Amino acid sequence: MKPITGAHSGTGTWLVQRATALLLAVLLPALVVYTVAALPLDYVGWRALFSPVWVKMAWMLAALALALHAWVGVRDVLMDYVKPVPLRLTLYLGVQSVLVASVVGLGVSLVQLA
Repeated sequence: MKPITGAHSGTGTWLVQRATALLLAVLLPALVVYTVAALPLDYVGWRALFSPVWVKMAWMLAALALALHAWVGVRDVLMDYVKPVPLRLTLYLGVQSVLVASVVGLGVSLVQLA
């Protein structure tokens, strides 16, 4: 009988890891160039920089991709090296909570900039 916390086939998580890496490799440099090109010096400039909807969507997409990429990596490490199931599940919950809180926090910040 397979353990309830075992890995899936691995292909799906491998594809997720590669897809999020590709997305981050495209999005993050573009967003950094966009930010550095404008380089606002005051609060009003920063608000104007993040006011376009496409910028907010791009940052949210990048945050989601980063969180998903991190989750797949951390999950694999915990699955390989943390053998007691209760401890592993507790660590899973902790990592997931931090990642979800980070993405939600960014989303709330971007909405408040509207």
